[in-house]
Amino acid sequence: MADEFTIEDLRRILRAAAGADEGTHLTTDIHDAAFDELGYDSLALLETGSRIEREYGISLDDSTVIEARTPRVLLAAVNARLSIEKRLVK
Repeated sequence: MADEFTIEDLRRILRAAAGADEGTHLTTDIHDAAFDELGYDSLALLETGSRIEREYGISLDDSTVIEARTPRVLLAAVNARLSIEKRLVK
């Protein structure tokens, strides 16, 4: 299990889950950009959440993923879940 979910991990998974349109600059600082401004709708976020779950072996509520309006919020939610899972495994 990974110790941390980073912005680079999120960029990679966003591209794999839903691609990136030509107007989306995922290489810039996107921490506080709204997902809808980045071109990602709720279906793209649900697919992103599913990929995160599979890759990191955690479970995320759909509402957690949908309500995370920015990458910063989603990163915090995933890292909180990773922390919980890590404590449970010990």
